[in-house]
Amino acid sequence: MTTSDIDFSERTVIVAGGTSGINLGVARNFADAGANVGVIGRSHEKIDSAVRFLKEAGVSAHGFSADVRDYAKVTEAFEMFNAKFGEFDVLVSGAAGNFPARAMDMSSNGFAAVMNIDLLGSYHVLRAAYPYLRKPGGSVINISAPQSFIPMILQSHVCAAKAGVDMLTRTLAMEWGSEGIRVNSIVPGPIQDTEGMKRLAPTPQHIDEVTESVPLKRLGNTDDIGKAAMFLSSPMADYITGAVIPVDGGWSLSGVTGLMEKLDS
Repeated sequence: MTTSDIDFSERTVIVAGGTSGINLGVARNFADAGANVGVIGRSHEKIDSAVRFLKEAGVSAHGFSADVRDYAKVTEAFEMFNAKFGEFDVLVSGAAGNFPARAMDMSSNGFAAVMNIDLLGSYHVLRAAYPYLRKPGGSVINISAPQSFIPMILQSHVCAAKAGVDMLTRTLAMEWGSEGIRVNSIVPGPIQDTEGMKRLAPTPQHIDEVTESVPLKRLGNTDDIGKAAMFLSSPMADYITGAVIPVDGGWSLSGVTGLMEKLDS
């Protein structure tokens, strides 16, 4: 990408779940490229920390506390961001929940909690943001997961939820395409120093096993996902919509299922 392609000056990016981990890294990449950034999260403390971090890039940044399961609060967040920034150029929907558990060891409430955060929450974010997306020119990016297309033990709830998110991506790409809004999914692989990695690979031995299972022989970082998000929101990707794009060093090409069995041992 050239400098002009990654210049997001005077553009607005909203990141749901953007107060930590991959999503905060994505938000910072856009801020470093000049975008005004709004973040949504549940924790007031994390929101304040994220806003301070984003403002270090010299841009306008604001946060709003909302649980993505609460459609009324999500709607209120987008109304506030619209009042501050105007139309949204980029929407990143990344709120997610996860915990490793076999299906028969999981309660109905546990399964529903992940479905409600990942799938219903994604719908709430996209539905509530729609009136404020730039038309034409809006870019929507859902942060998915390899569980959306690779069955994994201990992850039946996430597999079901993220598969739904990717189908939502494809459906809305069709429904919103005539208005010039593009909708895509990014599928991160194993990303270092994130909550997901801490839960799924909690020991140095597990980290080594994950790293070895990646064809490029390294873990990803949040900049890898941020750069992909900026590409998909740039003029270089004007003809890309409805795509589900792994950014995983080739991890999804290899023995992910076997690795999960090893990590469970």
